Amino acid sequence: MNTPVATSAEDQDSKLVQTVDKATAGAHRQIDTASEASGPAVDRMVRSAHATVDSIGGMATHAAEALDLKGEQLTKAKNQVFKATDDYLHAHPIVSIGLAVAAGYLISRALSSR
Repeated sequence: MNTPVATSAEDQDSKLVQTVDKATAGAHRQIDTASEASGPAVDRMVRSAHATVDSIGGMATHAAEALDLKGEQLTKAKNQVFKATDDYLHAHPIVSIGLAVAAGYLISRALSSR
C-alpha cells in the first residue's frame, strides 16, 4: 500500500517539475519574443542616434570652417588697417603728431572733468 502513495507523491513531484519547466520555457519564449520585437526598435534608435551625431558633427565642422575663414578675413583686415595707418604716418608725420596731441588733449579734458 505504500507504493501507490509513493507513486502518487512522485507523480505530483513530476507534475510540479513539468509545470515549472513549462512556466520557465514560457517565460523564455516571452523574453525571446520581447527581444525580437524590441530588436528593430533598438536598431532604429541606434541608427537615429548615429545619424544625429553625424549631423551635429557636420554642423560643428561647418561652423569651425566658417570661424576659421572669418578669422583669416579679420587678420587680413587688421593687417590692411595697420599698413594703411603706417603708410599715413610716414606720408604725413606733422599731421599725425597734431592729431595725436589733439586726441590726448581731448581725452585729458574728458577724464579731468569727472
